[in-house]
Amino acid sequence: MNRILAASLFGLSLATSSLAYAEPVKIGVITTLSGGGAGLGIDMRDAFTLAIKQSGNKDVELVIEDDAQKPELAVQIAEKMIQGDKVDLMTGIIWSNLAMAVVPNTVAQDVIYLSPNAGPSALAGANCNANYFNVAYQNDNFHEGMGEYANKDYKNSFILAPNYPAGKDALTGFKRFYKGSLAGEVYTQVGQTDYAAEIAQIRASGADSVYFFLPGGMGIAFMKQYAQSGVGIPGMGPGFSFDQDVLPAVGDAALGVKNSASWSPDLDNETSKAFVESFKAEYNRLPSVYAAQSWDTANLILSALSKASVKDKDAFRAALKAADFKSVRGTFTFNKNQHPIQNIYVREVVKDGDVLTNKIVATAFENHKDAYADQCGL
Repeated sequence: MNRILAASLFGLSLATSSLAYAEPVKIGVITTLSGGGAGLGIDMRDAFTLAIKQSGNKDVELVIEDDAQKPELAVQIAEKMIQGDKVDLMTGIIWSNLAMAVVPNTVAQDVIYLSPNAGPSALAGANCNANYFNVAYQNDNFHEGMGEYANKDYKNSFILAPNYPAGKDALTGFKRFYKGSLAGEVYTQVGQTDYAAEIAQIRASGADSVYFFLPGGMGIAFMKQYAQSGVGIPGMGPGFSFDQDVLPAVGDAALGVKNSASWSPDLDNETSKAFVESFKAEYNRLPSVYAAQSWDTANLILSALSKASVKDKDAFRAALKAADFKSVRGTFTFNKNQHPIQNIYVREVVKDGDVLTNKIVATAFENHKDAYADQCGL
């Protein structure tokens, strides 16, 4: 366990002025800090702790634990945080299978959970909950954006993703807006590192493009093997497949690839620019989408804490729903199911000096709403 008490090391907060609360606030952070998906969780943790530190608030305590990308471990940690540590709020989970294992029981115990990443469809519709806020996206969203954009150039795409809730949501989202035919649809194992069989299928499929969602180490392994195979069919994906957590390992093979996200390091607003600079200064690397979403999650919490006590659940939920904070994405609002209404951009992998990164080349959707909100009774 790693307990971090936020310290006032910066005179100016990007989120809110220095705050003093009548009571300490304890936030449980369960995220992936080891194994093949560790880069995602590390970015989540680093951005969240930096936002709290920059707030100047000394009364927020973070209880951070590593789920090692194991649902059963995440469940154990969550129960310990709720029953033993007596956390006021919870956040941090990256993977949708872990979110499905943890979130329903957490919110049923009247603990508010704010997702900085995982957005499974099962929690966005009829099973939405007043204690569940997703500050990132609903899982389908980025893939819907690429499905729409792919219609410009492609008519026969091969699609693949890992066989877990986010993977299924991914391909569902892509197909919802893609008007072409499918040369193949494949679900791979979670954590898979050898993609020779799938690449052989792609080669023989007659596809004019490949859409893949393989986050973390899975995407690194696939991209390297795909480049070495010489198949040459153009690839595309969500931002997770081509973000700062994977680009350094993939290398120049990713150059020119299009991908979709709600944020990019070159997004032109002052909050985003300040976030990128402060993250680089603190950690000597560019932030990823995971970091940006986590930053927004922390600052949303801080904004709500400045308006209401976390002990007054109704008032605190209302303060969260108001989303009165400066988001790196610009304008930020929640839909009725407490998932974001936001732009989805198309980015291209480029080189900035010696650093691989992304730049925005198009907007797939403006003020995009997820497909499940109307099923939510909130």
